[in-house]
Amino acid sequence: MTILNTILAFIAAYLLGSIPTSVWVGKIFFNIDIRNEGSGNAGATNTIRVLGLKAGIPVLVFDVFKAWLAVSLANWITYEGFSENQEVIYRILLGAFAVIGHVYPVFAQFRGGKGVASLVGVVIALYPAAFIIILVCFVFCMVITRIVSLSSIVSSVIFPVIVIFVLGETRIPLIILSLAVAFFVPFTHRENIKRLLKGTEKKFDFGKNRIKK
Repeated sequence: MTILNTILAFIAAYLLGSIPTSVWVGKIFFNIDIRNEGSGNAGATNTIRVLGLKAGIPVLVFDVFKAWLAVSLANWITYEGFSENQEVIYRILLGAFAVIGHVYPVFAQFRGGKGVASLVGVVIALYPAAFIIILVCFVFCMVITRIVSLSSIVSSVIFPVIVIFVLGETRIPLIILSLAVAFFVPFTHRENIKRLLKGTEKKFDFGKNRIKK
């Protein structure tokens, strides 16, 4: 793998992450900019809240898939001389570029989502066992609170605990990434945290009226 190939792989990962699924679905099928509706977030949760499950679920699946695919670029563009740690770091960086693309998408004026769905794709690619446990934690918290932001924050905070102490991960790059996730998700949910502390954060309501096509 040459330096040029590496640069191209990172660019491809960023461009994959930059595909603004919710924005395009809103504009193409509903003639609205999802960023001007609901919470104003260009993500799957706001899409489901505003447009319903038929629009939101495909957005969620694709946002997860595009980040997973970005990490998987390492299967095709790689270097045989990589050590195990170098290979892991390379995959982490590909995932990071995809998440950055999701949050700051070049195809949508750099106004994207909060990166949670894309992080899920990265987690599935790098920590498949941890993902199952975290998914259970997320669903449990969601059932109790019906607050997506709180469920996401709680899941991210306990993520490194699962990785390090439950699954016994010893590879330093993956440990660092798990800690970074625990910081990144609360950081991108700063406004949600303020509303949570004030008790004004909205609960998710699947029965809410949707914008019709």
